[in-house]
Amino acid sequence: MRIKITSGNISAMAELKNTPTAKAVYDALPIEGAANKWGNEIYFVIPVNIDEEHDAKEIVSEGDVAYWVEGACFCIFWGKTPASKGNEIRAASKVNVFGKIIGDAKIFDNVKNGDLIVLEMA
Repeated sequence: MRIKITSGNISAMAELKNTPTAKAVYDALPIEGAANKWGNEIYFVIPVNIDEEHDAKEIVSEGDVAYWVEGACFCIFWGKTPASKGNEIRAASKVNVFGKIIGDAKIFDNVKNGDLIVLEMA
């Protein structure tokens, strides 16, 4: 499964894993939200409520697409956040990583707080 993520003239595809979180997010598409930036992460609330998966983690990789259980948020990571130590990419708390941006996730650096993000089936 793939999703398309768009904000203005910025567009990327993400490949989703075969997980309950990926299925729940995919089944809820299309989704729109206002971007919140936290360092090199974008997140926004989505209409999905799912529990933490067994492999939920705080330290993620560049390009990871995740679901933050505590905030019911969709997240994209491309670099350090305020919680990072050293060169790690760290979420605020454990997230369910359920996909990966295809290509360079750093394009999301140009998204500003409040920008509209659209998630749709690809």
